Amino acid sequence: MKVDLLNIPLDALTMEETVYKINHAIENDRKINHVVINAGKVVLMQKDRQLYESVVSADLINADGQSIVWAARFLGLIIPERVAGADLMPQLVNLAYKKNYTCYFLGASQTVVEKVVDVFKTKYGGKIIAGFRNGYFSKEDEKSIAREIAESGAQILFVAITSPKKENFLFDHRDSLKSVNFTMGVGGTFDVIAGVTLRAPLWMQKCGLEWLYRLLQEPSRLWQRYFIGNSKFIQLILEAKLKSLRLIRHQNQI
Repeated sequence: MKVDLLNIPLDALTMEETVYKINHAIENDRKINHVVINAGKVVLMQKDRQLYESVVSADLINADGQSIVWAARFLGLIIPERVAGADLMPQLVNLAYKKNYTCYFLGASQTVVEKVVDVFKTKYGGKIIAGFRNGYFSKEDEKSIAREIAESGAQILFVAITSPKKENFLFDHRDSLKSVNFTMGVGGTFDVIAGVTLRAPLWMQKCGLEWLYRLLQEPSRLWQRYFIGNSKFIQLILEAKLKSLRLIRHQNQI
């Protein structure tokens, strides 16, 4: 089931339902391009048409941020829970181990991506690793990188690059990557797995304060994204609510 959140077709799924849908696609050799949205990405999508098209064209769109869940419910939409990319990725690596799938890891620095691969090799063995590469490359390199990923035989691709580059990479090279059953942008999740950055405590995640925890770790880099971005997101949601109320009032007057 999908719901319309600010013209974004958001999937109203639980974590369990999401993993089931992904596994079902891989078992049946179907293709799923997955993205997650948070408040900052929704704001960027209002001005960046290429990012908007890259996101809404995805087969599966999850609510990454708790703010998305709350905003959807405020607008009268039913979203069962948050499906954060940082939680989904480890579950899918575990799925790969159980089902004999292989994963390709693209993104972050060379040191970080190597650490991520080492973490999963230690836990699950090397058979789940189809390949890996850091996220520092030019636009001209993208075609050869997409070809390399496709030739690796991976069923699952994780892309740890900032928005909008990761969404646009997956969209622009969707044909080259059609042999990869599941593609997913995971943002800063590689840094968390590698131990470079820390995940917020569970209580902060549930209270929608994970952004604050990240801000405290990297204030100079993130303050503008969160304070300005979150303010614009709240404005967008309030405007959508007012528009909905006016429409209801107009219909009642007819």
